[in-house]
Amino acid sequence: METIREYLEGGVNRVILGTAAHNDAELVESALKNFPKKIVIGIDAREGRVAVSGWEEKTGIDAVELARRYNRWEVRAIIYTEIERDGTLQGPAVKGTERLLQNVQVPVIASGGVSSLEDLKKLKALKESGLEGVIVGKAIYEKQVDVREAIKLLSS
Repeated sequence: METIREYLEGGVNRVILGTAAHNDAELVESALKNFPKKIVIGIDAREGRVAVSGWEEKTGIDAVELARRYNRWEVRAIIYTEIERDGTLQGPAVKGTERLLQNVQVPVIASGGVSSLEDLKKLKALKESGLEGVIVGKAIYEKQVDVREAIKLLSS
């Protein structure tokens, strides 16, 4: 809790809690109480099940079940990553993201797999369902997505 406090009081806008969201509900509850709208829940999933500890440990918890645990106004957002797609440039997890959006009211940020502006168009179509953003990594590094073009597309 002290680390979270130090970051937020030091000027960081949001803190992402991933493994803690699964393993330490008490810490997350305390963080949400003390810092409403400053805590983002990171949910990484493999085959629909939450993975923790740097993706090393697959749990038996369904990603949607964990998201529902934190489906409250104090949560700033949920970052959802389907591990199988992350860094692959094989396209985003549209169906998994849609499934999450159908089950929570908290804003969702999609992560992993984006390879093109076309992928961003597919995700943009989920905006009305609560998709707040998308994380693009490797596609930028590999020059498959131009940041200026992506911003232009997503802000129109």
